Amino acid sequence: MSKHDDIIERMQESIIEAEEEDAEAAAEAALAAGMDPLDAVEKGFAEPIRNLGEAFNRMEIFLPQLVLSAAAMKAGLSVLEPALKARADYEASRKGTVAIGTVEGDIHDIGKTVVIAMLRSAGYEVHDLGADVPMPNFLQVAQQVKADVIAMSALLSTTMLRQRDLIELMEIKGVRGMYYVIVGGAPVNESWAREIGADAFALDAFETVAVLNARERLESSNA
Repeated sequence: MSKHDDIIERMQESIIEAEEEDAEAAAEAALAAGMDPLDAVEKGFAEPIRNLGEAFNRMEIFLPQLVLSAAAMKAGLSVLEPALKARADYEASRKGTVAIGTVEGDIHDIGKTVVIAMLRSAGYEVHDLGADVPMPNFLQVAQQVKADVIAMSALLSTTMLRQRDLIELMEIKGVRGMYYVIVGGAPVNESWAREIGADAFALDAFETVAVLNARERLESSNA
């Protein structure tokens, strides 16, 4: 086994075992060994998190394990991100930029954590606003990071109303057309998304990736 293969194996194991410190150490080893950071992310982190996501969908593992593995991936990616962004082809290699958060009044973010991990594993640049996010913050961050997608999560029937409020705020400010808006969460459905004028609804992390990938393909074909 080559040195690079050994590092990839360490990276994969850190995700499977959900060890954040090991993920960071393996990512540092990848950079020290001169590995292509994009290749390291895909083989070392993205591949195992996708496998775990599929295992979760088959009900072979439980949500807490997937969440912890997602946190390990986030830790490892934080080490690799500066090198990723320094690549000359970074802009061309990424699919899009997503600003995601749980709406104001709602502190749930477990599902969002999984969505973020799956989006990153699929090649998206994701900026996590956290939970209980005030409406202006969504727009402020989206503008700062030049996002093309705003994703809103709501886990309560009372807080899902904030998804509508944010879209209305975007319309008032004249920026609605600048962003593709996708909504999700336990009480959210396709009918609600249409009612509030969102661009899409996603049931879970896999569907979020599928919806955004379909959008990317459509935009590429129209370019």
